[in-house]
Amino acid sequence: MHHYTDVLKKYAVFSGRARRQEYWMFFLFNAAVLIVLSILDSVLGTGSLLYLLYVLATLVPNLAVGVRRLHDTGKSGWWILVGLIPLVGWIWAIVLLAIEGNREQNQYGPSPKALQV
Repeated sequence: MHHYTDVLKKYAVFSGRARRQEYWMFFLFNAAVLIVLSILDSVLGTGSLLYLLYVLATLVPNLAVGVRRLHDTGKSGWWILVGLIPLVGWIWAIVLLAIEGNREQNQYGPSPKALQV
């Protein structure tokens, strides 16, 4: 749960680095919440209202943690846009977000893994 709240505390922080665990735990929690909200929307008959409100509320933190994750791998945050390439873009984005980050300091700051050890 702290991974989720840590990302929300850094709501619009696009600088620095994020570990794989931070990114993927936030992603997993978001997926679970979206499934629950989707079910709740269908039970309440609200269309997709709750789902869409949550997506809009977490759009900036999702982008920010994705950019920080790419920074951890030494890539520019603009690489997040690779997911927009038709057919293969989302696969490429998953690979970029899943690879291990640089263990040493890079142009985006010190390794978050070294700071937590």
